[in-house]
Amino acid sequence: MPTFPFSAIVGQDEMRQALLIAAVDPSVGGVLVFGDRGTGKSTAIRALAALLPPMRAVAGCPYNCDPDSPAASCPHCAEGGPRKSHKTPVPVVDLPLGATEDRVVGTLDLERALGAGVKAFEPGLLARANRGFLYIDEVNLLEDHLVDLLLDVAASGVNTVEREGLSLRHPARFVLVGSGNPEEGELRPQLLDRFGLACEVVTPKDIPTRIAVVRARDAYERDPEGFCAARARDEAAIRKRLLLARERLPSVTVPDAALERAARLCLTLGTDGLRGELTLMRTARALAALDGAGAVTDDHLRRIAPAALRHRLRRNPLDESGSTARVERALAEMFS
Repeated sequence: MPTFPFSAIVGQDEMRQALLIAAVDPSVGGVLVFGDRGTGKSTAIRALAALLPPMRAVAGCPYNCDPDSPAASCPHCAEGGPRKSHKTPVPVVDLPLGATEDRVVGTLDLERALGAGVKAFEPGLLARANRGFLYIDEVNLLEDHLVDLLLDVAASGVNTVEREGLSLRHPARFVLVGSGNPEEGELRPQLLDRFGLACEVVTPKDIPTRIAVVRARDAYERDPEGFCAARARDEAAIRKRLLLARERLPSVTVPDAALERAARLCLTLGTDGLRGELTLMRTARALAALDGAGAVTDDHLRRIAPAALRHRLRRNPLDESGSTARVERALAEMFS
């Protein structure tokens, strides 16, 4: 069955915008989507993956290295020699909650070890996700030892394996995408801070939107091929917009005035460190590239600030309003 089209997702504008930004500039640090069950979180993430154009990779490389600039830590491409390339879909790898550490980081290839007496590495999920997306549903329920592992790899972009007599490093740069329901538990602060954008999705409250969602889903389930074919032109338009934004991104400028506003906003909200400013700058630049703009404006900062900053605020016992309300209040004061 073909994947539900990204262009057919009704509502959830903030989530769709954040996913497109992560696809334009993976350095923003990934996307966290928290909200009610049945609001299209998993559907949107898989739809984005199907929307992305294929990428060039080194033929035979288990880590999908870029043939023009293979990773220095890649044991396959470090051997040198001519490299053949091929087109392959951008990987989107699911990390199940019950996954073992061996399955995530990789382990000894027992078949080759027993059959040929050779110590060979069997790549894990992190290897498959390199240059793609690592998706974790119910990320707030992920076991602590896997959270620690992900924090190390997300910071370095390299997976180091030391086990069963093996010692190996390989590239593991991916866009981390997580989804979950806040009622089922909070995310560890260390992992929460690693997500560049955090989106809140809620069940639609108005009748027309609910009807539109149900009608689209029903049409897709009745005739998936026909539904996707009817959306082919819209999908192609979004794909073209993504490609143009990637090409435009290096030339988009961030004026000093925009940097000053970003710094003042983070200072007003009391965010820790400078990751808030960096994320705000990167995401605003990617949003400007999607809009076809040559420079970041106040409008770009205002549109992306809630998603870039809401998960970086300290809890204020004297302020009962949520983090989103605090960001929007600070924006209103700054841009009034």
